[in-house]
Amino acid sequence: MLASVTGQLTSAIGDHGVYAVFLLMAIDAIFPAASEVVMLYAGALASGAFAGEQVVLFGKTIPSGFWAFVVMVAAGTLGYLVGAIGGWAIGVYGGRPYLERHGRWLHLSPPQLDRAERWFDRWDDRAVFLGRIVPIARSFISIPAGVFRMRLRPYAWLTLAGSTIWCLVFAGAGYALGDNYERFDKALRYVDYLVVLAAAALIVLWLVRRRRTAGARKSAG
Repeated sequence: MLASVTGQLTSAIGDHGVYAVFLLMAIDAIFPAASEVVMLYAGALASGAFAGEQVVLFGKTIPSGFWAFVVMVAAGTLGYLVGAIGGWAIGVYGGRPYLERHGRWLHLSPPQLDRAERWFDRWDDRAVFLGRIVPIARSFISIPAGVFRMRLRPYAWLTLAGSTIWCLVFAGAGYALGDNYERFDKALRYVDYLVVLAAAALIVLWLVRRRRTAGARKSAG
């Protein structure tokens, strides 16, 4: 039986702690990686909710409580910032032509890029900050910001501000849940079904589009 999506994430954090939080949040800056679940679990771990699991940084155990919470929030915030700068660099050096050829692998189709451009036209640099605190949209801001040539310094500061708020809110919720996290986690298991359904829908959509494209080519020939 395949491990659940949330189970894999929480297991990674349970096994690798701070480093897993950093890496998963860096990934989430470009690809959706359930950052809500990551930071909820990180906050619960910092509270000492899980027997035998502690926050360890550079070989040093951080006692459960305030400083463990600070370390987890910092790991999530800085990890997200690193990933966001990487996404920005892809946009800067690859540009729109690169996304037109390979955007589907980055979940950025031409229509999505057009929507991102309208978002930036409407909100200017504030689009980055707003995008970092809006679910789902937050993973689709990094690369377009590079494509549209947003300056790195304001981009980094706005990303840092938005991701700090995001990590504080979700890690704080996990910390507050504490020992009750296990019961709350059962509700998160339903996320797995949504992920599977979404993946199935995307596959069906891709097959339908491919068949229509093949039919159109055949008719034109």
